[in-house]
Amino acid sequence: MSDLMKVSSNPHIRAKATTGSIMASVLAALLPASAFGVYNFGFHALLLIVITVASAVLTEYLFEKGMKKPITVTDLSAAVTGLLLALNLPPNAPWWIGLVGGVFAILVVKMIFGGLGQNFMNPALGARCFLLISFTSIMTNFDCDAYTGATPLAALKAGESVNVMNMILGKTSGTIGETSMIAIVLGACILIMLDIIDLRIPGTYIVTFVIFITLFGGHGFDKAFISAHLAGGGLMLGAFFMATDYVTRPITVKGQYVFGAFLGIMTGIFRIFGPGAEGVSYAIIIGNLLVPLIEKYTLPKAFGRKGGQKA
Repeated sequence: MSDLMKVSSNPHIRAKATTGSIMASVLAALLPASAFGVYNFGFHALLLIVITVASAVLTEYLFEKGMKKPITVTDLSAAVTGLLLALNLPPNAPWWIGLVGGVFAILVVKMIFGGLGQNFMNPALGARCFLLISFTSIMTNFDCDAYTGATPLAALKAGESVNVMNMILGKTSGTIGETSMIAIVLGACILIMLDIIDLRIPGTYIVTFVIFITLFGGHGFDKAFISAHLAGGGLMLGAFFMATDYVTRPITVKGQYVFGAFLGIMTGIFRIFGPGAEGVSYAIIIGNLLVPLIEKYTLPKAFGRKGGQKA
């Protein structure tokens, strides 16, 4: 086949931006949350980030080298996957959790299905759910030198009061990158200003979630309760950095609104009616699986008529 003709999977976007430049922007946007996570939890958090990113990048390189495929680690997508996964890990998790997660995210969720553009779910979230199922006690233990006890969302679910301002600032227990709402929103603003993402999915996600917990949360329109749910857990990180993944989100505009609304409802169901306090990871993965169906029913109708049909 001529080098002038390239056949690849979706998404097909004609723009000056390259995959590498987009991924570099995402990495830059994740720096505030990453830096705060290291500041909040200490050196071990930094070690986990380094190991997880390195394992993701090295796994992709070795797989492509062994399969004699073009090396694509320079597009930085594996680094983004590794960093997102690291930010979803407890700060006290053993170092090998990052290694196992990075390998699973790239090898099982991404490369086996054909690489970037052909994975059916977000690799970082796929790996996180795998780790949650396989190593539940490790992945749900958020005790560290800085904080002990239940996470704010777990305390909220148990009917206890929480300090919302501490949750917004990030002075709470949780995963490495989810604690500071300010740091996450700052990174999201960077992506929005660079036109990497828009507010269709995250905006619909957040609004739908707020409506759901207002109706079914048992507190009505309680601003403190709603603020705590928005600032706690991985909702903001998931809404702006994982639900907006180009590969695993719908390509249609209507589909993106439907996708965002679905994520808001599912997250609300998991948090209000489920046994756990979180739910973002599972909500996005289930949403990823439904993307082909969402696109099927939200594709714009073509103009014209079938062959032989009279006008």
